[in-house]
Amino acid sequence: MLIPVIYPNGKHDLVKDFVLTRLIADQDILKFKRSHGWVNITADNIRVIGSTSLYDGEERRQSELEPAEIF
Repeated sequence: MLIPVIYPNGKHDLVKDFVLTRLIADQDILKFKRSHGWVNITADNIRVIGSTSLYDGEERRQSELEPAEIF
């Protein structure tokens, strides 16, 4: 699947999804197009695969806590 992108120099291109992931991570593009419209990578919330941001709060997921008791 080819995804439309816009580079910082204004050039438009079509890239494969695995290339898009790298372009977003390296911030080598300004925008890419989703089904609902253009996404600005500096202003819109996007998810980057392999993000290294860590949550510093209390763990609340059941799988990471003690096993739940079964009644």
